[in-house]
Amino acid sequence: MKKVIIIGAGPAGLTAGYELLKDEKEKYEVVILEESQDIGGISKTVKHNGNRMDIGGHRFFSKDSRVMDFWEELMPIQGVNSFDDEKLGREKPLKEGGPNPEKEDDVMLLRTRVSRIYYLKKFFDYPISLKLQTFTNIGLIRTIKAGFSYLKSIFIKKEEDSLENFYINRFGKVLYSMFFEKYTEKLWGRSPKEISADWGAQRVKGLSITAVIKDAFSKIFGRKNKDKVETSLIEQFWYPKYGPGQLWEILAEKIEKKGGQIKKGYSVININIENNLVKSVVCIVNGKREVIEGDIFISSMPIKDLITGIKGEVVPKEIYDIAKGLPYVDFQTVGVLVKNLKLKNKTKIKTLGNIVPDCWIYVQEPSVKMLRFQIFNNWSPYLVKDVENTIWIGIEYTCQEGDKYWNMSDKEFINFAIDELASIDIIDKDDVLDTHREKVKKAYPAYFDTYQHIDKVVEYINKFSNLYCVGRNGQHRYNNMDHSMATSFETVKNIKEGITSKDNIWKVNTEKEFHEEKK
Repeated sequence: MKKVIIIGAGPAGLTAGYELLKDEKEKYEVVILEESQDIGGISKTVKHNGNRMDIGGHRFFSKDSRVMDFWEELMPIQGVNSFDDEKLGREKPLKEGGPNPEKEDDVMLLRTRVSRIYYLKKFFDYPISLKLQTFTNIGLIRTIKAGFSYLKSIFIKKEEDSLENFYINRFGKVLYSMFFEKYTEKLWGRSPKEISADWGAQRVKGLSITAVIKDAFSKIFGRKNKDKVETSLIEQFWYPKYGPGQLWEILAEKIEKKGGQIKKGYSVININIENNLVKSVVCIVNGKREVIEGDIFISSMPIKDLITGIKGEVVPKEIYDIAKGLPYVDFQTVGVLVKNLKLKNKTKIKTLGNIVPDCWIYVQEPSVKMLRFQIFNNWSPYLVKDVENTIWIGIEYTCQEGDKYWNMSDKEFINFAIDELASIDIIDKDDVLDTHREKVKKAYPAYFDTYQHIDKVVEYINKFSNLYCVGRNGQHRYNNMDHSMATSFETVKNIKEGITSKDNIWKVNTEKEFHEEKK
């Protein structure tokens, strides 16, 4: 029996562990090492005073049927679309013929996607749609300028050597300046001129003015092929009843029932190499060092930490420097429980309490640092303890570990976030009932600095035949959950079938059909 050591109990690590264990014909000893005390990585659900927070917001939708089947096997689809119900959370039967959940609450809800942009203290559809309200909000002069700017981008293409040029080629300079430039600077702390176009290719997919026009016409005349709709334009998705962490906790239970081990509080600091093979990893557990040996190693830890932690051979200086220079953006969420929102629901979508129906709202206002805020009531009513009388929102920020925002005390940063919400007329500060702050290190792998040389690092890693890199940080790629899972599907296939090339693993989310928007 081969012993497989998996670093990280996020979506990629858990998926790999389960895929190795579910086929009883092939026996593997699976040990998953998780640095924290939580399951699910950034896809965990944080619990606070009876309310639940989704870190970053996670829509369960994929064009990869393996992923959709995997999710439905764990949590059957209940078929509740709360946005269309007069009362959120009303129960409806599971669809006929579908699998039955092991527990009554272990189900997915069907959700209607509503996400908008808040700019000039007005709402714009996200992605931008061709509605009269859009042009009214922009104004006649801006609309004319945007139209001519887009026409110019059709005939005069810029070399896509930066994220800025990537966006301009698809939307024109005016719309880029309005809806992408400042937001991207807030997200990454860098000008889009300094960021690789790879980020746009992986996250924005085929989205462009052309895609928006096609989508608008398909709604008017009827879409002939729903599979061809851009992921950024999807209108419905699945969502676990009690948040994304619920699904990963269910998966962790199944892994343990099948004999797999999940060891929490195990921080991997070193990778021991011998003759181009990984022999063991060194962990810090309760302040003590522990060496864990294995035959196969699957890593979802950051590439920077993987390379700089190698022992037993001298990593070439060029590779070491590239890995050490790979950038990350850290993340903070402030949960704020309020009596009311100052925003009015002017849509035709019914919601409990008539709150705005958005899952999250992108804040383009340049006067504030916040990126978005989620309305957890609209993801699932079960995330909110008193859904009929309170509104539970999550304000999202990026920062750098050690900067002034990261180093603020909880009280200071929470007050800062509340002040920002109040300054753009989202809430009244007197309506705040409760708060919670959550910090995540290395949440987003970034596409600048030494990233342009990452292929050299990948080539170096691939020489270790029993080491596989999966997931967002494991590949330094801004993957969604489904992409992270797909890297594990490919890895397990290679292990079981004896495939030595790892090209298929690294190609996930680089081919056009895998691209998706940011979540």
